[in-house]
Amino acid sequence: MTKKNRTELATLFAQANGAIDPQTGGVVPPIQSATTFVRDESYALVSPDHIYARDDNDLVRLGEDILARAEHGEDGLLFPSGMAAVAAVMRTVPNGGRIVMQSGIYWGATKWTREFCVRRAIELVEVDCADPDALRAVGGSADIVWIETPSNPYLKTIDIAASADIANTMGAALVVDSTAATPILSQPLDHGAEFVMHSATKAINGHSDVLAGFLACADAGSPRWQAICTDRHDAGAVMGSFEAWLLIRGMRTLPLRVERMSATALAVADYLSCHDAVETVLYPGLPADPGHAVAARQMSGGFGSLLSFQVNGGRQAALKCVGAMQLFKRATSLGGVESLVEHRHTIEDTVPENLLRLSIGIEARDDLISDLREALSHTC
Repeated sequence: MTKKNRTELATLFAQANGAIDPQTGGVVPPIQSATTFVRDESYALVSPDHIYARDDNDLVRLGEDILARAEHGEDGLLFPSGMAAVAAVMRTVPNGGRIVMQSGIYWGATKWTREFCVRRAIELVEVDCADPDALRAVGGSADIVWIETPSNPYLKTIDIAASADIANTMGAALVVDSTAATPILSQPLDHGAEFVMHSATKAINGHSDVLAGFLACADAGSPRWQAICTDRHDAGAVMGSFEAWLLIRGMRTLPLRVERMSATALAVADYLSCHDAVETVLYPGLPADPGHAVAARQMSGGFGSLLSFQVNGGRQAALKCVGAMQLFKRATSLGGVESLVEHRHTIEDTVPENLLRLSIGIEARDDLISDLREALSHTC
């Protein structure tokens, strides 16, 4: 992305796509709480674009338009959670179909997809997509290739363009979970992806106070996108007005927050990589990271706010470190203005016991580094 593009994104988000209240001229779009809309004496719609809130929510439409434009997509859909967006894509795969999914990604998506595939007699192939040769070796045909970059919690970088080429040979749609990157740092559709997904609960909202999911597509006329639109409508996987309003309010500062958090995350990663109590740091912004070159090519403006590190001394040392932190809140999420730490093994037991995942917020970087310095001193 060029500097000009980033400036345009900053304007797009800050201006909320130019939205104002048409009745009052208010610079903040209003919340319409009605779920149904009247017709006149001849039963014609008073407002042609408003029948029922499941279909006709101006705030949802506004959020979708902003995010679709930011992702360079032809269309976009908001969902009441990231997992609702994941499920809408997966449900386009027919019984007996085939899904190729990156291994070691967000546990919620992996767990749900595994169980879904069992119910629907769908073949699920999990593979380390950070290795294009491993993905290519899967062979055969597929309905969907699902990747996540940077991945959670291992921060692996996946070559989107290479994955798109391989997906094409399988006759599959490439779907990219770009939650950790956000539309500010990466536009997967520009690299050949057919769909991009976000848990908008995370950095897009940025304030840990609303659940949301988002999908954007490269081709709004594709049968799969039309199936997703139908599924979202018929299954009622829609957002309410207040949640959409909160999401849009959060999005208005997204470029500023991502810039700040990415710069601080890199400084934190640099600090941790030189600490004697740290075994390894997982962050694509570090030049020594295996995915750094690819990340630098397909991301611009930073490498995101998410990083993980492994503490020398195993599980007990990692838990001592977590317990001693004062500024980092011990909580599960990422992308918010407050910094969080998670001992991921407690929730997902396949993750190494000494791995800690950090979500960097907007606090002063020196304060965060001081908190980590003190916490790591407890592991010795």
